[in-house]
Amino acid sequence: MVSSKQLDANRRNAMKSTGPKTPEGKARVRFNALEHGLRARSILIPGEDAEEFRRLCDDLDRDWQPQTRTECLHIEQMAINTWLLRRLDIAEGRVYLQKDLRPERVLALLGSVSVLRRRLEQSFAKTMHELEHLQKHRPAARGERPEQTQTQTPATLPSAPFTEPPALVSDSTADTR
Repeated sequence: MVSSKQLDANRRNAMKSTGPKTPEGKARVRFNALEHGLRARSILIPGEDAEEFRRLCDDLDRDWQPQTRTECLHIEQMAINTWLLRRLDIAEGRVYLQKDLRPERVLALLGSVSVLRRRLEQSFAKTMHELEHLQKHRPAARGERPEQTQTQTPATLPSAPFTEPPALVSDSTADTR
């Protein structure tokens, strides 16, 4: 239990606390706490290839040909799930490369990876099925009846080959959006 005197002292010290004030300073420290990027607020983290993510989005756009904003949002969610699965593959590879981890810690980390992978795969599948439903029941914009509208359905979740882990450096010049 903290005394009221200590609480007041903490509040006074917090008022003196400095952090980045300028947009440049905030951008520079934005990824300071980043370890693996699985909970990053940005889709891309330093070291990831923005062009590769754009290609993924373009491929999904080409496969699904979204026509509404809602369909575009589903495509975006599918791209994010695929991207995070790729990042998860990299994180899993790093677990195996750690020489100083005890076996029970490795098992715990791999268990966490397994849970995250399952959630991302389920999210991808659910989003894909919702998109299929949306496209199947589109309003007849071109004189077609909804049951005549065809969609392309990728057979499986796009796989992401394991690549070398990206360098996770905090670089204020990195394009992260």
